[in-house]
Amino acid sequence: MGDARVVLVTGGARGIGRGIAQSFLEAGHRVMVADLGTGADWQYSLSTSAELDATVQDLREMGEVHGTAVDVTSAESCRAAVAATVEAFGQLDILANNAGVVDTGPIDDFSEGQWDRIFDVNVKGIYLMTAAALPELRRSDDAAIVNTASIAGKMGVSNMSAYCGSKWAAIGITQSLALELAPDGIRVNALCPGIVGTAMWLDHLMAGEGEQAFEDRMKERVPLGRPQTPADMGDAAVYLATARNVTGVAHSVAGGMAP
Repeated sequence: MGDARVVLVTGGARGIGRGIAQSFLEAGHRVMVADLGTGADWQYSLSTSAELDATVQDLREMGEVHGTAVDVTSAESCRAAVAATVEAFGQLDILANNAGVVDTGPIDDFSEGQWDRIFDVNVKGIYLMTAAALPELRRSDDAAIVNTASIAGKMGVSNMSAYCGSKWAAIGITQSLALELAPDGIRVNALCPGIVGTAMWLDHLMAGEGEQAFEDRMKERVPLGRPQTPADMGDAAVYLATARNVTGVAHSVAGGMAP
């Protein structure tokens, strides 16, 4: 195996995922950035192949990085992303299950399709990616999984029952896998972001009110007086993946909004 650990980051083309990829590169890791890359139309635009390519190109100034397409709702696609990682780097040591989607609305107006899409990406995606990556992670002598959950996985939010439910599930899966995989020496932790100015917030949850309105609102809502950033999430992900005696933790990075 190579000296530098290899990280596969899903949902890595932008936002929190890009922050995670960048922080791992800054910490000396090698990174595979994986994302949907289709520009699919959800309640906000998902990443395009051009965004994935641009992110990989930008990050190459910082270290060894490659990109690959992945649909975390497809077992075949997850296996292909792992295979692409091993082909590019020869190993896989860290899986960052970061891909996720959000939607909002009262339960009686929420469609079955909306509900299923959130759970397919946010919950089933963790299962499929982890199952695909496990054979390679078991070969590593310093393996870790970091699942992006949310403070919405620790506290309910009105009109967000599907999203909150999916993130509670992500934390439960994390804690179960931490026990299950401990005999293999694989540490499993969850990252719980607070409020980060990604497309989820700026284009959907705040309905295009703009970045200044977002910043102003965060000064009121966040005890530390500012929103969280992708870099904040990246720093936490690196810690969770490198702390040798930390597993089963749901670690909030939320400026004091949640424990």
